[in-house]
Amino acid sequence: MEVEKGKTAKYLREKLGGIPEQAKENLKIFNGIKKQILEALKDEDLTIKQLTEKLNMPSDEVVYYLMSLVKYGFVKTGEVDDMDEYYTYKLNK
Repeated sequence: MEVEKGKTAKYLREKLGGIPEQAKENLKIFNGIKKQILEALKDEDLTIKQLTEKLNMPSDEVVYYLMSLVKYGFVKTGEVDDMDEYYTYKLNK
């Protein structure tokens, strides 16, 4: 069975009248936060706590977006910190 490229977008256009505005807005937010996290990790490896402080975001949001970036290969885990408590995260170059 051959997969038709763009089938999901085609379905949304035909059945729902296009991609919902909320989905577009969520993607804008995700891309903005993704850019912030990647920029923060450009110079050094950081723990979740350090990212939370640097980005001034709640830790649950940082974890959500960071794990998404790990899942899709933008970020990977690094070493464990000096106190063996937290992993650092770094760019996946």
